[in-house]
Amino acid sequence: MPCSRHLLLFIARNQLGVIMEFDVASLAVLAVDYGMQLVLASATLVIGLYVVKIIVGVLGRVFEKSNVDLSLRGFLRSMASMLLKVMVYITALGVLGVEMTSFIAILAAAGLAVGMALSGTLQNFAGGVMILLFRPYKVGDVIEAQGYTGSVKDIQIFVTILNTPDNKTVLIPNGGLANGSMTNYSTQTTRRVDWTFSIAYGDDIDRAYAVLNRLLVADERILKVPEHFIALSELAASSVNIVVRAWVNTADYWAVYYKMNEEVYRAFADEGLSIPFPQMGVHVQKVDS
Repeated sequence: MPCSRHLLLFIARNQLGVIMEFDVASLAVLAVDYGMQLVLASATLVIGLYVVKIIVGVLGRVFEKSNVDLSLRGFLRSMASMLLKVMVYITALGVLGVEMTSFIAILAAAGLAVGMALSGTLQNFAGGVMILLFRPYKVGDVIEAQGYTGSVKDIQIFVTILNTPDNKTVLIPNGGLANGSMTNYSTQTTRRVDWTFSIAYGDDIDRAYAVLNRLLVADERILKVPEHFIALSELAASSVNIVVRAWVNTADYWAVYYKMNEEVYRAFADEGLSIPFPQMGVHVQKVDS
């Protein structure tokens, strides 16, 4: 019996040793295999992203040499960069050993769920496509939309980037720009400038007309055709309002607008014309008790 017990212990120890040696060897083989796959996948990812960066840069130079419209350059570069990066990530996962058929099916299902969650983002993408197709504005145009006014710096896949006159950068979603109201100040070469100037009741209106006409004629930036327009527009509660309209080149709009305000203020004072302002009279009456 003791001999049998020793024999069984000896056999068990030998079998355990064999199993342990087998497990260590298997783990070593698996570590080498997966380690190589991980290294290859990492290399694929790093090299792929670097190549994508080079390709996008080359595309930018090709677009520039081919005189591709500025509005299209940013959009196409962003689109190419996104698609190429997705391909690199899928390739890296394939090298890592992920079954791509199942992965693509899972990706499609996840894409559907994400698409429903990001419906606003997809709307912005569709808006960007519509903007590039119908071209309501282009890079360099001055537009007013969504409560902002500025020069279009870039049109990207999801947003349009504006530079405001006070040098702020504003990102406006393309969906709102494609579906909402928008004013483009750069499509026409000329613009009409409108003013409303006021004089006091009792002032000589003909003298006011003469002063305004003289100032308009003296400014060379104001176009002769169409001819400027001056008329009495309103008999207000405390003033006589005169409307003035003149045409200028689009680039001169604000300079002419502000300069004319300054000139009228000085000229009216020199000519004895009053610019009224709202006043309130208070009468105190003593009541005998």
